[in-house]
Amino acid sequence: MEGDTYSGLGNGTQIDGKILQTFQKNFGQVQDILDQNRLLINEINQNHESKIPDNLSRNVGLIRELNNNIRRVVDLYADLSTSFTKSMDASSEGDSSGALKSDGKAGHKRNRPA
Repeated sequence: MEGDTYSGLGNGTQIDGKILQTFQKNFGQVQDILDQNRLLINEINQNHESKIPDNLSRNVGLIRELNNNIRRVVDLYADLSTSFTKSMDASSEGDSSGALKSDGKAGHKRNRPA
């Protein structure tokens, strides 16, 4: 799989297999965290509805854990965005078709006379 390329973006852009593995890994981590958050939210709601002082106190820690998980998801998405941007920039560097790069500039290289 390493070194393989995929052109699944619909515009002819190829993605390196290693990059695809990174995306899949990060999306898997995000999904795991979101599943954990769902369980945390359910427990927080049950504790809140019970109005039992110990359960309400426990919610403080659960809410902190939930907030930390949300920060982790944000960080993972930021990493994905950075990786995706870098991969698109790298693929457009090798593209001499004049397509626009992610910064909006044309991919043409000027040739200076010698």
